[in-house]
Amino acid sequence: MTTVSPWRLRAEFARRLSDMYGHEVPAYTTLVDVSHEVNAQVLGRSGGDAERLGSIARVTAERHGAIRVGTPSELHQVARIFGALGMHPVGFYDLRDAAASAVPVISTAFRPIDTDELARNPFRVFTSMLTPADPRFFDGDLRTRLENFLAGRELFPPELIELADRAERDRELSTDDAERFLELAVGAFELSADPVDKAWYQELERVSAVAADIGGVRSTHVNHLTPRVLDIDALYQAMTERGIEMIDAIQGPPRWDGPDVLLRQTSFRALAEPRRLRLEDGSIITGALRVRFGEVEARGIALTRKGRARYDRLVEETDRRDVAADRVWREGFPATERGLIDEGLAWFTYHLRDDRPRHGRPPTSVAGLLDQGWIRADPIVYEDFLPRSAAGIFQSNLSGEGTRDNSREGVRYDRDWLAGAIDRDIHDPFALYERQQNASIADVAKALELTGPLR
Repeated sequence: MTTVSPWRLRAEFARRLSDMYGHEVPAYTTLVDVSHEVNAQVLGRSGGDAERLGSIARVTAERHGAIRVGTPSELHQVARIFGALGMHPVGFYDLRDAAASAVPVISTAFRPIDTDELARNPFRVFTSMLTPADPRFFDGDLRTRLENFLAGRELFPPELIELADRAERDRELSTDDAERFLELAVGAFELSADPVDKAWYQELERVSAVAADIGGVRSTHVNHLTPRVLDIDALYQAMTERGIEMIDAIQGPPRWDGPDVLLRQTSFRALAEPRRLRLEDGSIITGALRVRFGEVEARGIALTRKGRARYDRLVEETDRRDVAADRVWREGFPATERGLIDEGLAWFTYHLRDDRPRHGRPPTSVAGLLDQGWIRADPIVYEDFLPRSAAGIFQSNLSGEGTRDNSREGVRYDRDWLAGAIDRDIHDPFALYERQQNASIADVAKALELTGPLR
């Protein structure tokens, strides 16, 4: 019997989701087309250097999605669906205080965690959960009504969850079951045609547009699907020239002459999409809601904890000094990949060079091996997200800032709480990158027959 493995399920799910979203949001198809054009231009201009952070095949196929759910139970089901695709929860993101506007969600990202799985298909989904218990956003009465509403809906059919559990347990599905799983999984994230209770939606929207999008409807949907581009500044300009309204800025590190690190993101603005609305008298009208937008990203090198602390400090300094970010960056960040290595700011994998020395004893340090031409350093691509950037994208696409009572104390959520809610370990992204780097160093030491650990 022919079976389908998790990575093939993941690749096919990503492809079908992209097709579905392109059909629902035509501007997304334009975004993908422009991304391909820009990537081809960069490849033609820079050659092999353009693939420093991933082959053009991987970059072209790469997507990240974003979805929103309302309860720990719904998030637990999402974890089971993505578990069938070989995707694991990585990182904890609290967006409640990351934006000036009201964004009452906590988030994690589901993605592959092994190097070979990332190479096969790096699909990732940024998944946010509403926080009705936070009194800064929801008073007692609204919280009760919101939680009752969420408890009364079913986002994912039982058949989908059963197939997901079987796929994760057996690490495969038959072709027929795989087809059914994909049909149900993609269908679960389509925009529903069911009427939306206008009064209920607007009540939540006064608190937060994100809250209304999650808790004002009886279904979920893809909020954005994000292609990867090699030159996000060129894409921003090209999209604007095509008459598509972009948000005001590119989120994340500035454009500068040194190494690209972490993640830069931008998007076109949320579209006013026709939706059926139910009025208080039960009649149905056609209105419009703004909830979905087209995001695009450029990924850089993953930073160590020390590097991330440096990045956060530079962001704060830029805000405080109110000067051009690239100027602060030049003053505070190494201008070369080797500088990142020497200061312990970023993660790399290390590999023997074909033209390495063939005689003599190799050095016993990574720096020495690099200096004397024994090994090369390849940057590890950043696979995760930035809370400030994610919140900035959300905020840029909201119809209003909502309300937040900062005189009240927020409910505490953390990675351990989230892990308990979904009954799965939440992986530490820094630990994943460190494991990848250390494995490459161990391979080098073994190949060179070095008896002690490389320094």
